[in-house]
Amino acid sequence: METIYLDNFLTDGILKEKPFRQLVSEINWSDYNDKRVLIKGCTSVPVPTWAYLIITAQLSQYAQHILYGEPCATVKIFTRD
Repeated sequence: METIYLDNFLTDGILKEKPFRQLVSEINWSDYNDKRVLIKGCTSVPVPTWAYLIITAQLSQYAQHILYGEPCATVKIFTRD
């Protein structure tokens, strides 16, 4: 299972929309093709809902399953049929 850590998208210790969108646009999303992907739930700072939606929208074009939370307690948020 691949994991996306939203802490990797922080700028100056917070999640800022413009730099976040730039970093998202630079990801090669095809690397997640047909994989199970976990969007890690715990971060060092609060994460706005829009950040999860942007990541999920990108992943849903490639990933087989998208999960949210912690590895020991995931919540399935998307499955490709």
